[in-house]
Amino acid sequence: MIYRNKRAEYHKFVLIFVLVKVALNLLAISNFGFHRDELLHLSLADHLDWGFKEVPPFIALLAKISLGLFGDSVFASRLFTTIASGIIIWLTGMITIELGGRKFAIAIACLSMIFAPAFAASGYLFQPVVFDQLWWVLAAWCMVRYVNTSSTLFLYGFGLTTGVGMLTKYTMAFFAAALVISVLISRQRKVLFTKHTLGAAMLALVVFLPNLIWQWQHNFPVLQHMSELRETQLEYIKAGDFIAQQLMVNGIALFVWLTGFAFLLVSFKLRKYQFLAFAYILIFIFLLQMNGKNYYLFGAYPMLFAAGGCGFDRLFKTAGNPLRAVAIIVVTLPNLLLLPTVLPVLPLHQTVRAISFTKNLMPGLSFLTRWEDQQQHATTQDYADMLGWDEMAGLTAKAYHGLSDQAKAQTRIFAENYGQAGAINVFGKRLNLPQVVSLSSSFSLWAPDSLVPKYLIYIAEDDEGVKELQPFIERYVKIGSVNNALSREKGTGVYILYNPLPSLNQRYKKELAELRK
Repeated sequence: MIYRNKRAEYHKFVLIFVLVKVALNLLAISNFGFHRDELLHLSLADHLDWGFKEVPPFIALLAKISLGLFGDSVFASRLFTTIASGIIIWLTGMITIELGGRKFAIAIACLSMIFAPAFAASGYLFQPVVFDQLWWVLAAWCMVRYVNTSSTLFLYGFGLTTGVGMLTKYTMAFFAAALVISVLISRQRKVLFTKHTLGAAMLALVVFLPNLIWQWQHNFPVLQHMSELRETQLEYIKAGDFIAQQLMVNGIALFVWLTGFAFLLVSFKLRKYQFLAFAYILIFIFLLQMNGKNYYLFGAYPMLFAAGGCGFDRLFKTAGNPLRAVAIIVVTLPNLLLLPTVLPVLPLHQTVRAISFTKNLMPGLSFLTRWEDQQQHATTQDYADMLGWDEMAGLTAKAYHGLSDQAKAQTRIFAENYGQAGAINVFGKRLNLPQVVSLSSSFSLWAPDSLVPKYLIYIAEDDEGVKELQPFIERYVKIGSVNNALSREKGTGVYILYNPLPSLNQRYKKELAELRK
């Protein structure tokens, strides 16, 4: 018999929290400019393929759809992420209901998710992160529904979600494996002793197969990307830092998900869903061993928040409504005060003051403004990565349109990093700039085989990058540099290089060949 949750009337109640989440995102998404990663992802839309160096193809396809439907504004680019964030809240509420939670449990779980710094910060930018979280929570919901109903529809839904998730971010494979292994070592193991489990696995493989073939055809660039990531970023992540950040990234909502984790392990009422706690343990240990970034684990928390809501429901079973209201305020208000530090609901300068105040009040949150260079800054790295791009594109347009028509025909634009290249690609369409060339990130996949212009507009992170090229050019002129003190691109300069020598093209071709191995 098909299982029907007797609390279906709570579905409409969950919608209240979905609307709150969507409203907060809509309030914030236009306050700052494009993030450097967003510029890359939007650029991928011009080169659709089954894979890219740093990401699977899902974000590129979504960028193509978004640009076609909504245009290329900052607001438009973040509409799909806002929708995904709303669905994550919806699914968190649905899991809470499946675990037996009532309105109080739903309110605790959903409000904790909405105001948790981890999800406020990662749920509005046009990046694979929020969609990765979506597939993780959808996979968890499918598995919970399958355990509750034994309907193979949800098992195949789990397989499909896993396949699509792997086309979004490869971490999905590890979470799906953690869920399956956790069910197998739990009391619910028998639900997977069916031929449909193999069918669901085959479905996931078929969906993911085109990207796997693309990786094979291109000598698995994801491995090279992960190697570079480990050398430049992941090696700085210590086990102690990863653990501490997992305890802090959700703010006061820590007590909600920890309650959920504990109840999943020891509560008689939730023993049927104990595999969710096991899955969290497995993926936590895996990412800890892999020196994963703290946000890699975010997708595992919605199911714990759902269980935490149910745990609070049990703890406050005999409490009156006033005491329950106090509990809701206690687990949400501190995070509400932190909101401007992770979601740009305030103008830039007010945001900077809010960050400074928060760090002084709670020194333990200093990691929020510690960038990949391991130094402290005035704002978060995500905020800094959303500043200065329009200024840089304007300087590039000034350099290009300052040339004669004859010179323009013999001019190329070269950018040192993918953020610069993405900015020229996105803003350049409005500024009538030619296609940018870069050897950074996936831009190397469609870079021309040779570079032989008479004039080269060169975008470099500092003067040293251009001075290094002096033996390969006749001369250079600096047009200007990014002056925004809060931008991570502060000091990035725009230069015109005159009459590059053949030796520069030889150097370019050698670097390109190395990247395409």
